Amino acid sequence: MSTDDAPPPFGTYTRDQLRQSYADAWRKHLARSPLTPLEALIADVLELHPEYHALVQDTAAALAFDSPAGGAQENPFLHMGLHLAVREQISIDRPPGVRALLESLKTRLGDVHEAEHALMESLAETLWEAQRSGRAPDEGRYLELAGRRLSSLAAR
Repeated sequence: MSTDDAPPPFGTYTRDQLRQSYADAWRKHLARSPLTPLEALIADVLELHPEYHALVQDTAAALAFDSPAGGAQENPFLHMGLHLAVREQISIDRPPGVRALLESLKTRLGDVHEAEHALMESLAETLWEAQRSGRAPDEGRYLELAGRRLSSLAAR
């Protein structure tokens, strides 16, 4: 692959390029073709969400997908992106303590996928608050929200 063919750095992907990467990863996974490490992560997340399979198998539909106003329908690409973000955080334990929180959530919920969802809710809320206030996301707030979710599960 020449440098002209190299994919852009992750932060410079357009919405369509990101969606295309999901479709390509799933297509390659189904064909049992070799996957890049990122494609393998995407395919792993997609395996957990069969409700998204039809969408990513239809590249035109994936590229055209638009969440209805008012959030009546979840954006599957945002959902999968949050899974990937949480998995990256866990792999490097950033913010420090997030890996231990995942383990505690996994123990409480009995399932790593559900534990990821609890962290994803906290991450989404933290990102929303940061965007609303025009500030950088607060890692301490993120861990606080995740800790609250864990505490509320322990109280059940």
